[in-house]
Amino acid sequence: MNLFRSEEHIDRWLAGARPGATVPVDRLCALAHAWWGDRLDPGWRPHTRDENQAILDSLGLTGPFWRLP
Repeated sequence: MNLFRSEEHIDRWLAGARPGATVPVDRLCALAHAWWGDRLDPGWRPHTRDENQAILDSLGLTGPFWRLP
């Protein structure tokens, strides 16, 4: 994962290469909270694949890159 200041910064860094998935930092933060936010709960259990996919989908992280195996 790389963090960039702007789309222009991404374009310069890629130097003409095709980008992978890009995510604004606010959505990345929302993903982190949704994915990891319950880990300290006493009744915590690992999320299922479907639950994790639902997290991605709910945040608009869709398409082939975001499909879990």
